[in-house]
Amino acid sequence: MVQVVAAIVERDGRILICRRTAEQSHALQWEFPGGKVEPGETPPQALERELAEELGIRHAAGVEITRYQYTYPGRSPILLIFFRIMGFEGEPTNLIFHEMRWEPPERLAAFDFVEGDGNFIRTLSG
Repeated sequence: MVQVVAAIVERDGRILICRRTAEQSHALQWEFPGGKVEPGETPPQALERELAEELGIRHAAGVEITRYQYTYPGRSPILLIFFRIMGFEGEPTNLIFHEMRWEPPERLAAFDFVEGDGNFIRTLSG
């Protein structure tokens, strides 16, 4: 089963959310930074690599806060693994996204997130 890591990066009570580009699958929907765990990687290694590629931050480390399976229509199930980022070096910079925003947790439900993130967002909102 494909594993996908998602980073919950917090600053001043706000969470970093990123909007996919029009060219990507799930075009212009919001997500948490992260991505697929590659063969030979552990989820923490994938998290560090993805955040370097997407945000230009180094040595990102986090603690797992939840995981669950999700199946997009017509696709194989994936395992989503959410990490609260506890530290990193550098300043998050938008390297691949259409847009990035820092939003309070209670506002996340107002954004059009990729469907797989929905269960996690509901735990933040209520």
